Amino acid sequence: MILLKMEAVVKKSRNSEEEEEEEEELCDVEDSDPQELHPPSYRINSSREIRLLAIAENFQRQYSLLHPDRKPLLLCPLNECGVRKFVSTTLRPTTTSHCDLLTWQGCASFVSDFLLLEPLDPPTELPSQMLSSTSVLLSQKGNSFEFSSLLCSLLLGINYDSYCVSGYAVRETCLQDQSLQLCPLLDSEDERVQSEVPDQEKQTEKKYTVKRPRELRSRFLIQQEKKKKQEAEAALAHKKKLQEESEFQPPDDFLRGLRVHCWVLVLSGSRGVKENFFIDPLTGNSYPTDSADFLGIEGVWNHLNYFVNMQDCSAGCAGVVFDLEDSKLWEPVLFGATSRKKLMLHVLDQNHEKPPRVFEMPRSWVSYISISEKDLEMLYPGGRKVTRYRKAKLEKFSPCLNADGLVTRLTTYRDLHCSEVATVKEWYKYRNDSLEEKEINQLENITSERFSPGRLFHLLSHRWKSLRSGTERQMEFGRGRKDGLLRTVLSPREMLAFFEGREDFLYYQHVYFDQVDPSERNHCKPGLENLHILKVLERFHRNPSKPANKDVAERLFLVPQGQMELTYHLMEHRFIPSKTFLMKPQTGLNFTTDMVSIFQVDQTEKPPQFLSLLRMLHAMMIEEDKLAVNIEESIKEIATVVAHREQEDQQVDLWTPSRSAPLTRSKNNKQWEAMAAEERRWLKEQNDILARFLNNKNPKSLSPEEANRIYKSCLSEFRDRMMEHSNLLQTRLKQESEALQSLQTWHEQHKGDFSEKEIQHLLFKKTLQVSTRQEQLDRHKKLFQKKCDALEQKLRRDPRLAPHLNT
Repeated sequence: MILLKMEAVVKKSRNSEEEEEEEEELCDVEDSDPQELHPPSYRINSSREIRLLAIAENFQRQYSLLHPDRKPLLLCPLNECGVRKFVSTTLRPTTTSHCDLLTWQGCASFVSDFLLLEPLDPPTELPSQMLSSTSVLLSQKGNSFEFSSLLCSLLLGINYDSYCVSGYAVRETCLQDQSLQLCPLLDSEDERVQSEVPDQEKQTEKKYTVKRPRELRSRFLIQQEKKKKQEAEAALAHKKKLQEESEFQPPDDFLRGLRVHCWVLVLSGSRGVKENFFIDPLTGNSYPTDSADFLGIEGVWNHLNYFVNMQDCSAGCAGVVFDLEDSKLWEPVLFGATSRKKLMLHVLDQNHEKPPRVFEMPRSWVSYISISEKDLEMLYPGGRKVTRYRKAKLEKFSPCLNADGLVTRLTTYRDLHCSEVATVKEWYKYRNDSLEEKEINQLENITSERFSPGRLFHLLSHRWKSLRSGTERQMEFGRGRKDGLLRTVLSPREMLAFFEGREDFLYYQHVYFDQVDPSERNHCKPGLENLHILKVLERFHRNPSKPANKDVAERLFLVPQGQMELTYHLMEHRFIPSKTFLMKPQTGLNFTTDMVSIFQVDQTEKPPQFLSLLRMLHAMMIEEDKLAVNIEESIKEIATVVAHREQEDQQVDLWTPSRSAPLTRSKNNKQWEAMAAEERRWLKEQNDILARFLNNKNPKSLSPEEANRIYKSCLSEFRDRMMEHSNLLQTRLKQESEALQSLQTWHEQHKGDFSEKEIQHLLFKKTLQVSTRQEQLDRHKKLFQKKCDALEQKLRRDPRLAPHLNT
């Protein structure tokens, strides 16, 4: 409510100023723009502005006499038309409708990205010219004063108590040099990785673990050894850091303390700001007011007044007090003029005496600051911005500027001279393959990709590492898969799989391979031994519908030994689980009870009989065959995903929000609505399954015998149609499988005669067709009986047959 009243007061004062200025005569000055491309306020000073210039000139003269050791103030620089303007009138508080520019972070980021720095020349002198924010936005370049003027105007428009600061800063700040600072993206990535590590450790942690035996050594001695080791590592790291810094130490700045710079001050008390802070408009970063990067302050200004700093800054800005109402600390150019604090007091207490009328700051001569959607989209000058950090280089691109959708690239280096690349991380937008991030670690030879949800196979991330024995691949999937697979890791020696939400309660699978190349494994014959698998370990969650000693918790297949081990969940008040050991019969041998060994925790339970043991062994052998098929399909799926990713990388296509907009209707709405109504009527007729069987008969005249005949005929025909569709799907699956097998055989016979890339592309397409046919058939079989039952219920509820069927 206070802010609304305050805005009303400000608006009222501005309206009164406009009325007064309309009555004042305008005084012409020499016009440096003969084509008159700028508004009159850029080329002409009003009488109030001329009076303000006289006040500023008088203030500057007295200031130079009282403080001859201090440099002149920047009060009235020339604008783009060669006209002297007071710096406070250069600020134009502006509110934009863009949500990205409603916070100081968004405004600072926009200014630092959108503009290109033109350093002051010479760096120790104030600029003689200061362009308006509208001209700066058009040219997309400016000095630090023009950067700060634009940023302060945006901040004032969204109700921040902000000021432009004229002072001195270190060389790196004045030249926008961040080569000695750490890249902020690296800090955020490190925090994200550290936050993810505990979650992964929690997933692999088991509930019941055997405690390690107590180490019979003195804890004090162990701590001392650990402390010495940490101190030695810290000393070595510190020595290495000092050596690197000594090798890459920038030369001393002989102009330190003399380099002129302009930045923005934000005072506490508005928009939830609790402490005063600085904003460097060149980088968009915030700093505390005692930061060592800023060495002194000459003066600050906003759109209401200009304040000269009367405090000692020989030790920097650490001891500066920012109470602008204290005239002993800050000398105002316009004494008694309206300030933000006075406006607040006027809003809170409207019964206080009205202060005597004094000269107020004229309104800004700058036109309305307009920032378009195109400006926010292109953002960077020329569509590209490069920033160098300590051992890193950050490149930013405008969206859709690059053909592959690249918007950000972060390159890190091993040395301070940035000669040896360590990692390259890239961010993408608007790609048809949903790729968002890609990281290449050249030191460890690891490549990682991350995707947005909605991809084929529900793939979320893909990471691969080159090893001496082959390639290790890790893939993460979304939660929409039928098999519940969340993550899988495949290497030449093993395969890991993690599941969630499965009906069989499986959540972990670990497959150990023999030292054989995956391409040399026999995929034609079924069985784990033909895939050269040594061991398969599976773990299951608790199934509450089964007793604990009958619910399998862990399943182990020892393939070369022909053994299978079942470990059951723990019973209540028990510390040892029940187990079952099974031995597969060799060829030509019959089953004997020695092939099954059972350890039961509950001694009161009767041991299973011969027939039960035989069924158990037979069921486990069937499960082993299914497991072999699933493992083979998993390996093939990973190969299919890899081939599909290679094809997508070669054919990258971008989509834009304009392309993804929904299609509009035809201009002829009446014709469109008529066509839609006709289509609805046709669909309604097609959905009436009884129309053909009734043959235009009156449903009320049907006898019970006719109704039952129609009911059975309709069900019979529907089942026949479902069976025909099932046979058709099986035929198509068989044809596609035979075509794939013949293509693979032909490929083996003519390997090297044709382009390997084209052959792999054909194999990939054919494999996808086979997989699609198989999924269609599985889904049809799963829904067969459900559809028949649904049709039966629909017919029984049909008002034309229900009275006769229920009798």
